[in-house]
Amino acid sequence: MKTKIIFVLTLCLCVFALNSFAQKNEKPNAEIQKMIKEISAKNIEASIRKLVSFGTRNTLSEQDNPARGIGAARDWIFGEFQKISADCGNCLTVEKQTFLQAKAPRVPEPTNLTNVVATLKGTTNPERVYVVSGHYDSMCTSPTDAKCDAPGANDDASGTSAVIELARVMSKRKFDATIVFMTVPGEEQGLLGARYFAEQAVQTKLNIEGMFTNDIIGGVTSQKNSPNRNRVRVFSEGVPSNETEQEGNTRRSVGGENDSASRQLARFIKEQSDRYLKNFSVWMIYRRDRYLRGGDHIPFLEKGFTAVRITEADEDYTHQHQNVRTENGVFYGDTPEFVDFEYVANVTRVNLISLASLALAPARPKNVGIVTARLTNDTDLKWDASTDADLAGYEVVWRDTTSAVWTNSVFVPANATAYTAKAMSKDNFFFGVRAVDKDGNKSPVVYPRPMR
Repeated sequence: MKTKIIFVLTLCLCVFALNSFAQKNEKPNAEIQKMIKEISAKNIEASIRKLVSFGTRNTLSEQDNPARGIGAARDWIFGEFQKISADCGNCLTVEKQTFLQAKAPRVPEPTNLTNVVATLKGTTNPERVYVVSGHYDSMCTSPTDAKCDAPGANDDASGTSAVIELARVMSKRKFDATIVFMTVPGEEQGLLGARYFAEQAVQTKLNIEGMFTNDIIGGVTSQKNSPNRNRVRVFSEGVPSNETEQEGNTRRSVGGENDSASRQLARFIKEQSDRYLKNFSVWMIYRRDRYLRGGDHIPFLEKGFTAVRITEADEDYTHQHQNVRTENGVFYGDTPEFVDFEYVANVTRVNLISLASLALAPARPKNVGIVTARLTNDTDLKWDASTDADLAGYEVVWRDTTSAVWTNSVFVPANATAYTAKAMSKDNFFFGVRAVDKDGNKSPVVYPRPMR
């Protein structure tokens, strides 16, 4: 019978600097470093230009024309995933997930939509799934104009091309968890492809532990002089979209509006990217999405999955959702010359680092809680024992309540399922717990809930 151990640590403020995140001194994963170098801006450029060559990818455009329309784009993406799979010994399961979309505000008649999906099955924990997506549809000023040219180079050939490049590089490796490379249509019609996938995931009980959508990651060239040029935004919601009334009451009582699972995923993306990239960084944005806009992560959030949106730091709206034209000396249109392909490559590297780190790491600890059975200035934490075979232990982390990121940590061995921080009141700090494997890979942090 496994013995459960409760660790007790007495801390004082002078110890904080010593326990401050050892992450900065940890050795990066050599295989992740190799994959970073394999991401190719030239491949990404070629994919973007190919997608643009189909004239329009409006969701309502032609589906049986081999040279123009949404159908041509769909079939080309499917073919690219098949080629990638053939190169890795058929390691990917490539499929077209077609469904009939009923008439809707931006869908005047029932229309077949097709998600194009390539799945790289995990080796030791295949039931744990991470999804990375981009939407391959495009639009002019009107989302229902299926005839006009809608090149959609940035929105969202950039995100779709990143997903294809991620599949090309990552399919050559094996990961503990499953990675789903997904491209969807119907985003401009109301997030329809993503919504269908999320609904199916709930019905089939797919264990999606993290979802990234890449939408408008082209680093529009008209903004090259921006001070934000060398970073990308990661949007994450605070209060969960599917929060129940009881969960809301608990949150209002003890905090946590800045500690949703999606916020923890955003912190993880920033933390891991900072380990590997020196001249490109993650800018965490504490909101679900931009004003008046919404992306394909939202249907996942509404179904209770952890999801974030990744988007360029500065946008130029003359090159989004516009009929291609020159008006009063100003060019309008989402064409390739306004895409910075090296910027897209850097955003793809952010995705790769985060996805690989997640899929190599153990699962997040389950049922993490702060024990509230006694009034004390100590903090008592508990969690369920992990079932990962290569588990080394857990990391208990904490930060000031006004800090954006986790700042301090202590390691707890694998045979422990509880920890007490002496003389550190749960009223004064935020705490969390994450799992660590024998190679040093870490899961995202889990924010504890009150338990008796």
